[in-house]
Amino acid sequence: MRRKLALLALCGLTGLGGALAPASAEPGTEPGAEPKDARGKDEFVIVGHRGASGYRPEHTLASYELAARMGADYIEPDLVTTSDGVLVTRHEPEIGGTTDVSRRPEFADRKTTKLVDGEPVTGWFAEDFTLAELKTLRAVERIPDLRPNNTVYDGRFEIPTFQEVVDLSRRLSRELGRPIGLYIETKHPTYFAEQGLALEPKLVEALDRNGLNHPRAKVYVQSFEVTNLKQLDDRLRVPLVQLVDASGAPYDFVHSGDPRTYDDLLTPEGLAEVATYAEGLGPAKDLVVARDEDGSLGEPTSLVADAHRVGLDVHPWTFRAENEFLPTDLRSSDDPAAWGRIFEEYEAFLATGIDGVFADHPDIAVEAVRSHQG
Repeated sequence: MRRKLALLALCGLTGLGGALAPASAEPGTEPGAEPKDARGKDEFVIVGHRGASGYRPEHTLASYELAARMGADYIEPDLVTTSDGVLVTRHEPEIGGTTDVSRRPEFADRKTTKLVDGEPVTGWFAEDFTLAELKTLRAVERIPDLRPNNTVYDGRFEIPTFQEVVDLSRRLSRELGRPIGLYIETKHPTYFAEQGLALEPKLVEALDRNGLNHPRAKVYVQSFEVTNLKQLDDRLRVPLVQLVDASGAPYDFVHSGDPRTYDDLLTPEGLAEVATYAEGLGPAKDLVVARDEDGSLGEPTSLVADAHRVGLDVHPWTFRAENEFLPTDLRSSDDPAAWGRIFEEYEAFLATGIDGVFADHPDIAVEAVRSHQG
């Protein structure tokens, strides 16, 4: 918190007289200390989004390892919890779309409908399984129509625990001779807290246990909600990142009756508030470079400059090679699964001065950044 107050004082956003000294850095431990540039900011970061999810089923150790070997600086585990309180990596609490649980007759009676962030979701939920039960399941490709090659790996990989991901990052850091960081997201914090399974205490305990709760650890923690990040700001010494969607509102705001939306977080006043508890902003891509009405790539917005003005780094999400996800003018054909002109999309975004990217295809991100930086 002292470092954040110092930054805000320098930017003239607090009533404090003069700049405060930043918290002193501690020696790095594995996964490693983060290199800094002349501004004291992180170097440009490439995040393997759910690992190398363009090539392997997401949130598997195989996906994370491939991302690191392709050049990603960070691997991104999304955290949910088991019924016995163990943090595991899945994109959502509902696991029917990313595991073979629907084909397991012994778990047929676990199928149910729950309200997740106020919306009914039907399926199987991680928090209704013990870790031992989850370990009997195997991962499958989430979007097989767009990534049919990934389906060859269906049924091969377990659901990892967060500790297994930490251990993997350490092993890869040693093998690759460079630190492989962790860019962690707590999923649906209000939802899990309401069930008495809050994710944040377990995360803090895990980072403490692994010696990763200090300013020089190569760790980010991100969330689409606000309240949990403000609470974590008092307990974590690693950078926090406020995720922002292109529409809607943080669910903790909706749940508490706060009328503010994600758009409100992006006003000058909103960004100044974000900078009191976070070091970074993770916006949906369209908030950085808009799309025109026909879906083609439009003009950059002022968001990167606005965020930098209050000291926030900007790491937009998510860069994907398939036509389905690209602007209409950068698609290679009518086939949604075919790859389009993603390097042109990267160039447009890199020109805005962003500080990092989330990429399903980390090798493409590495080449795009290398080419842009000359």
